[in-house]
Amino acid sequence: MMAVLSASSLCQILLLCFLLTTFSSGYSDLDVLLKLKTAMTGPKGSGLDNWEPSSSSSSSPSAHCSFYGVTCDEESRVTALNVTNVPLFGYLPPEIGLLNKLVNLIIACDNLTGKLPAEMANLTSLKHLNISNNVFNGRFPGEITLGMTELEVLDIYDNNFTGPLPIEIVGLKKIKHLHLGGNYFTGSIPESYSEVQSLEYLGLNGNSLSGKFPASLAKLKNLKEMYVGYDNNYDGGIPAELGYMSSLKLLDMGNCNLTGEIPKTLGQLKNLHSLFLQINRLTGQLPPELSGLESLMSLDLSINALTGEIPASFSELKNLTLLNLFRNRFYGRIPEFVGELPNLEALQVWDNNFTFYLPESLGRNGKLKFLDVTDNHLTGLVPRDLCKGGRLMTLILMQNSFFGPIPDEIGQCKSLTKIRIGKNYFNGTIPAGIFNLPNVSIIELNDNYFSGELPSQMSGDSLGLLVLSSNWLTGIIPPAIGNFKNLQNLYVEQNRFYGEIPEEIFGLRSLARVNFSANSLSGDIPVSISSCSSLNAIDFSQNSLVGEVPRGISNLNVLSVLNFSRNHLTGQIPGEIRSMSSLTTLDLSYNDFIGRVPSGGQFMAFNDTSFTGNPNLCPPRRAQCPSLANGAGSSGRDKKALSSTQLSLTLIAVATILLLVLLTLYRIRKKKLQKARAWKLTAFQRLDFKVEDVLECVREENVIGKGGAGVVYRGSLPYGSEVAIKKLYGRGGSDHGFLAEIQTLGQIRHRNIVRLMGYVSNKDTNLLLYEYMPNGSLGELLHGSKGGRLEWETRYKIAVQAAKGLCYLHHDCSPLIIHRDVKSNNILLDSDMEAHVADFGLAKFLRDAGASECMSSIAGSYGYIAPEYAYTLKVDEKSDVYSFGVVLLELIAGRRPVGDFGDGVDIVRWVRKTTSELSQPSDTASVLAVVDPRLHNYQLTGVIYLFKIAMMCVQDESSARPTMREVVHMLTNPPRSAPTPSRLNL
Repeated sequence: MMAVLSASSLCQILLLCFLLTTFSSGYSDLDVLLKLKTAMTGPKGSGLDNWEPSSSSSSSPSAHCSFYGVTCDEESRVTALNVTNVPLFGYLPPEIGLLNKLVNLIIACDNLTGKLPAEMANLTSLKHLNISNNVFNGRFPGEITLGMTELEVLDIYDNNFTGPLPIEIVGLKKIKHLHLGGNYFTGSIPESYSEVQSLEYLGLNGNSLSGKFPASLAKLKNLKEMYVGYDNNYDGGIPAELGYMSSLKLLDMGNCNLTGEIPKTLGQLKNLHSLFLQINRLTGQLPPELSGLESLMSLDLSINALTGEIPASFSELKNLTLLNLFRNRFYGRIPEFVGELPNLEALQVWDNNFTFYLPESLGRNGKLKFLDVTDNHLTGLVPRDLCKGGRLMTLILMQNSFFGPIPDEIGQCKSLTKIRIGKNYFNGTIPAGIFNLPNVSIIELNDNYFSGELPSQMSGDSLGLLVLSSNWLTGIIPPAIGNFKNLQNLYVEQNRFYGEIPEEIFGLRSLARVNFSANSLSGDIPVSISSCSSLNAIDFSQNSLVGEVPRGISNLNVLSVLNFSRNHLTGQIPGEIRSMSSLTTLDLSYNDFIGRVPSGGQFMAFNDTSFTGNPNLCPPRRAQCPSLANGAGSSGRDKKALSSTQLSLTLIAVATILLLVLLTLYRIRKKKLQKARAWKLTAFQRLDFKVEDVLECVREENVIGKGGAGVVYRGSLPYGSEVAIKKLYGRGGSDHGFLAEIQTLGQIRHRNIVRLMGYVSNKDTNLLLYEYMPNGSLGELLHGSKGGRLEWETRYKIAVQAAKGLCYLHHDCSPLIIHRDVKSNNILLDSDMEAHVADFGLAKFLRDAGASECMSSIAGSYGYIAPEYAYTLKVDEKSDVYSFGVVLLELIAGRRPVGDFGDGVDIVRWVRKTTSELSQPSDTASVLAVVDPRLHNYQLTGVIYLFKIAMMCVQDESSARPTMREVVHMLTNPPRSAPTPSRLNL
């Protein structure tokens, strides 16, 4: 007893000595807070503006208690510090340990970096510690928690901690909420975590954990929520013991390489409301015992290899609101009871082998919002009550065998945002109401047997895509289509429309792509088409159009495809087309054009097939052209041409004089501005150099790259450090590329995203400072003289690392970030050949995942731009996925995205064409036909696997492409069942 008292007394004496030492050194809580402010400095010198001592603070010991986020006790000691969503870019100093009365410490979403100070171990009164969403790095010092015996919440989510999971937290007997996710922890989950019996929340998701998932965690009887998936890579399957966790309400094991079957024991989790097992490699059938999940609301088993039928016992899941079974191997009918589930809101079972009819009662519960059964073998009529409750938002039935008419009730469903029912056997008249739904953005009714005429009344501000192609529709094309103010794509080809093309359609300011081909349209091409400057592709082929090509066609300065073939157009081919530099495809064949084919300019990009079938049309270089010689008024045209030449010469002379005047004024102004320029260095981390050091490196001999956004210099700075200095072409703060880069890279940190260290600027020039990448860009290396040295293992590793960087932008940033210029030249390689995604000058924030944003013009690099972006100017994260797929094809084929395949052909088209022409097509033959001949000693199965992923990424239909999270999962989890052939020496 005396020994115990002596030990206790000794602890008290030591603590008192510590406090006396602390305060005798002059560090009050006010002093400590001011030290913290200095260390946690924001980009402009302070992110804590009111952390300033007042003039009366010396007489008021509680002055600091009014600081933002600070709470004090009755003795004016700081007990709580809550600094959240403040743009800080500094570090957490050791003085934090002097605030030893802290109970709650919340420093979240502040972009703090560096390592956690060991002095945090002095915060022994802490109950709540939250440092989530920062950029802290290194090993998490678990020893700092040893004295935090009162700790209930430890949240370090979304940082850059590495190494094994901290074992010391096992001693925290009161911990309830433990979130270690979103870091780079490696190794296995410690078995001893099962000893933390107080735990109610466990988050280990988004790390790089491996090994078998410990069955011992089933001992956590108080655990309510467990998140352990996403980027972890476990061996084996789901432990059956998890079915004994009686308090569990949410289990998320998505995307973590689980194999085997779903344990029957999970059906014993009576309190479980959410079960997420998506994106794994689970096999076998659904256990009927899962019907015991009487509280279950959300069940996501998508993207696995599950098979069998939906068990009849699932009719007991009366609380189910979400049922995701897509991308599996299920078969049989969708049971009738699915339609009778009283709370069902989302049924998504696409890409399976379901047959028979949809349940007739589907939607009668009045709560159905999302229905997607694409790519099955379903048939029958569409249930009439799908929108009974007026909540249905997506109706997607593509690629099945449904027949009959669309129920009139669908045309009255004002909540609908997407109707996609193409490639079925629907017939009858399309309900008029479908063309007047206020919220619908996509209507795809293509490849069916719809007949009759379209309604004369149409309206809707949300519709962006209207696809009616390949049906039996007749009558005129209604001018009311011009009421769809935001329409971007209009496809009505391969129908039986007649009459003239309505000029009202070309008053649509966002219209990008129109296809009226293979109908019976007549009359002239509307003159108004020349004022629809947003058009990117026009196809009026295979009709009976007459007249001439409208004047002013060159006003369509983003037009890339123009097809007027197989009509009865007359007159001469407009010479103004030669100035349409964006036009890559021109087809005027099989008409009645006369005169000579213009030469020069963009006409050099087209071959003879563009003009064939015009008997009165002459090649550009033919000496005699009968159709011109016989034409009246030719002399008048010659005089006009001469007059035009004289006018051009006059304009050139005037422009030359004006240029000389402007040049003189520029030189005078330049001398004045050189004296007025003032440079400023803004740092996003600690820097050991000055502005002068940076400016000294901006010399011609240091140039290491040039691009559309600026020039990049290599900077060798004091103390041996090196940086890449990017000088932007824009002008000061008005440069949107500059603003995009600092707003994006200034807020994110990831090992596979290039690090922005800071920037130097004055009112005219911006210099961005990046970490230097000695091995340059992937594009330069792959397509340069050393590309043959880039072996397959390295290429695959680069693909994985770049994918992880993009995945972070799309799935871990809030709001998510779209890069918009993913290409091999924007993937930089450090000294260890590790990939870093770079160049965020075109990046965009997207507030809502799954949404899209309409751009005012096309941005990006030719050969990498997704089809929907080029045609509609709409961009979302799937646009980046397409670009990344092109990069994968570059890695496989070793060829540039454009320039190696002829005019208008990019690497995607080349690959598709090459593989489609194989006499005996197979995966092996396809890869061997396109693989880089410089590659040696590679494993063919690995190349085939990457090739398949690449082709998934470059699907024309954006919804068919995987997400970057799915791409990372596929890249990091190649199928083990695939045979492993001997290495090829090719």
